[in-house]
Amino acid sequence: MSGTVLCVDPDEKARAATASALEDAGLTVTACPDLAAAVDALTDGVDCVVSEFELPDGSGLDLLATVRERVPDASFVLFTDAEPDDIDSSPLGGAVGEYVPKGGPRARAQLADLVQHSVTFRTQTAYPLPDDEHDRLAVLEAYRPVLAEAEASFDRLTTLVSDLLDVPMAAIGIIDEHEQEFVACYGVDFDVFPREDTVCTYALLEPGVTTITDLSEDPRFASNEGLAVHDLRAYASADLLTPEGCVLGTICAYDSVPREWTDEDREHLRQFAAEAMEVLELRRQLYDCRGDDADTDRLDAVPAGGTSDRDRDTSRSDASDEGPNGGAG
Repeated sequence: MSGTVLCVDPDEKARAATASALEDAGLTVTACPDLAAAVDALTDGVDCVVSEFELPDGSGLDLLATVRERVPDASFVLFTDAEPDDIDSSPLGGAVGEYVPKGGPRARAQLADLVQHSVTFRTQTAYPLPDDEHDRLAVLEAYRPVLAEAEASFDRLTTLVSDLLDVPMAAIGIIDEHEQEFVACYGVDFDVFPREDTVCTYALLEPGVTTITDLSEDPRFASNEGLAVHDLRAYASADLLTPEGCVLGTICAYDSVPREWTDEDREHLRQFAAEAMEVLELRRQLYDCRGDDADTDRLDAVPAGGTSDRDRDTSRSDASDEGPNGGAG
């Protein structure tokens, strides 16, 4: 059993006893005496927070509010002497996670069992998560309103990927918390798939370009029936990387036969991915400015390809009409 628990209790002896019970259960414990220390210790690596209700500088509910903001997937347990009727959870929508009374029979053993279960549920996902998953999902929300506006540009990009890399299938997918949504496809009909069923979930863990010569020989995808249904054997993708350094999704090329991907293939995919992100970033910035009449007029002037007359005057956009070395609007 593995998992990281933040244990918060102002009573030194009680804190030590709780931490010891959790450690005996195979958990890694960080113990804190107050709210400030707990907030400082709260990171994405924390799987569960166990807290007393009354803290010297606040309450367990104050800590829960911070946990929900910073590590929303982490579980939370109030391990407290306070009576449930004395805990006003209305500011948090009436829910406080789990509650275990300190005075109950086998209280710490009950707590350890509960934490073990919650940590196991959190850590045994069907797919791996990148280290910056929480930040990545937060950044994704800023681009979500403009995804539909970019579909026409993305359709053209997938067509160019197919032509230039000589592959029968190409797609652009955005990877959400639990699903991958394909916003453009060429030669294949994808829609929305659970993350555990997509190759791109694993591509998130490899920066830049990911290539797989034969998916059928990769143990990660041996039981993935969807690959056979869509006749996918070879895979290559490049990250859609935001200015903040977060990956929103991928632009992908697929072949129906095993294939060795060349350095030229990889470079083309990098440039297509950069072009896709330029389209998204431009539209996100204009979306943020829509309250201003001038910016609204500019947005209306942008054609489906994502390039305005003014943009075409730049050497970068001039090159985009020539193919993947300059991108494609």
